[in-house]
Amino acid sequence: MASSLFPTYARYPISLVKGQGSWLWDDQGNRYLDFMCGLAVTNLGHSPEKVKEKLKAQIDELWHVSNLFHIPNQEVAARLLTDNSCADAVFFCNSGAEANEAAIKLARRYHQKVKGTDRYEIITFTQSFHGRTLATLTATGQQKVKEGFLPLPAGFTSVPLHDLPALEAAISDHTAAIMLEIIQAEGGVYIADEQFVQDVAALCRKYGLLLIIDEVQTGMGRTGKMFAHEHYNIEPDIFTAAKGIASGFPAGAMLAKEYLREAFTAGSHGSTFGGTPLATSAMIATIETIVEDKLPQRAAEMGDYLMGQLKEKLTGLSFVKDVRGKGLIVGIECAGPVADLVLEGQKKGLLFVTAGPNVIRLLPNLLVTTEEIDQAVDILVSIIEQHTAKEESLV
Repeated sequence: MASSLFPTYARYPISLVKGQGSWLWDDQGNRYLDFMCGLAVTNLGHSPEKVKEKLKAQIDELWHVSNLFHIPNQEVAARLLTDNSCADAVFFCNSGAEANEAAIKLARRYHQKVKGTDRYEIITFTQSFHGRTLATLTATGQQKVKEGFLPLPAGFTSVPLHDLPALEAAISDHTAAIMLEIIQAEGGVYIADEQFVQDVAALCRKYGLLLIIDEVQTGMGRTGKMFAHEHYNIEPDIFTAAKGIASGFPAGAMLAKEYLREAFTAGSHGSTFGGTPLATSAMIATIETIVEDKLPQRAAEMGDYLMGQLKEKLTGLSFVKDVRGKGLIVGIECAGPVADLVLEGQKKGLLFVTAGPNVIRLLPNLLVTTEEIDQAVDILVSIIEQHTAKEESLV
């Protein structure tokens, strides 16, 4: 029977039905070590106890009310975010794309309604990924996501990452903000240089622009800090979070400095399902666990261990060009396509994903153990060794 779903996903032939910690099970009873985390979503692993208890308690109380009423959980979740970041105000939504859309709208509205200028353009970077709405896919610096969606909204331009002259040349009287990923996760796990990030921040100050950092994948402790920009000694005007913020419950947040609060007045923006009692209960439990259990620090330590093991055991393999990452987001750049290696990993009980055609992306949960890392590395090394031997035999 034909599926009733649109065929928008190239799905793997696996139906996952159960998860616990770092492990997933399919409907055939096969077990998998999960180094995808639902694309950096299940930062606490699958079915974390505190989040589960909080959601169960909330289900018995209240599921949804309109944002026309006060929702106490929103205040708690927002305070947890501002107390553990440089932000002063939070807007809740349902996804990373919506968080980035809110950031774009806030930047434009601040310049136009508060500052009284005609600034609306957003500069982003090639290979970036900011979402699938019309505005955020236009902001994205990858052409493949834009095909077939013309005409795209005006007001976006992309320049190469680390090309400061090109960036400054792109700034005009209409530029409102520069939007940057600290790590281009979807684009290949490319990490922005510290000096470049600081130079971008300096350009924003020089020209009166807002600095937006997209932390949808890098936030919530994944890189070894609560938010990745903390590695760079900068404070963005606006930054976004989503994937790891609620342990798999759909949620997103746009965070900003105090002086931007007046740009988002009543009625200027909204979200029916943003910050519901259920979503915020999952957020509260997730953020409390990240903070109380010092999971950013743990991610840094486990990331160092994972990178060390990979670099040691993959050294000398001609198919491997580079191993890079920060905390528990790691990319293995290879000399050719890696899609077949993903399938081989699944056969051996390891789930991971690509970041572009030639990069393996590893995203274990922040509570992953050294034993689980060892298991994953052993499987990866065996797959890559076999593939390297096969490639070399064809030369």
